[in-house]
Amino acid sequence: MALEAACQQREIGVAHPRLPLPEAGGEDRPEVFLDWLGKAIPMVNTMGIQHMQRDGDQLSWSLALAPNLNDKGTGFGGALTAQTTLLGWCWTTLWLRRRGILRDVVVATASQKFLAPVTADYQMICMPAESGAAERLAEQLDQKGRGRIALAQQLWCGDTLCLEASGDYVVLK
Repeated sequence: MALEAACQQREIGVAHPRLPLPEAGGEDRPEVFLDWLGKAIPMVNTMGIQHMQRDGDQLSWSLALAPNLNDKGTGFGGALTAQTTLLGWCWTTLWLRRRGILRDVVVATASQKFLAPVTADYQMICMPAESGAAERLAEQLDQKGRGRIALAQQLWCGDTLCLEASGDYVVLK
């Protein structure tokens, strides 16, 4: 099985090699980043991520529902929670990479509010929770060498908002 092979390539307690930074001021190519992410975090390969796109301060994923089903035939809350958490981690990591910074990012807090069942393929969007949050993170990194940002995630199934999530992501020294 492909997942077993991916997991066997990783050693517990050994960090996965970092992806080289894009050219100064450049963006990571979504397919290259997602390929690296699937090797760094093997479960990513089973999440159903079909497409990743950046638009200003928003990062979005298009996802397939089929690999994320629960026993009722709708989206499994645990899978959706993992996806929102990882999307915030990706937002923060890609934001840093665009600025030529290679740092570790961890989630400090995360919460979710389920509003409606997920019944078809869906889209997740991540953005700063407040205006000016990215600028404050840049200032923290300049002044302290570390920082924190609050991000908000939304899951849309068609025109229906099914899930709202939030998390605080910490950039370590």
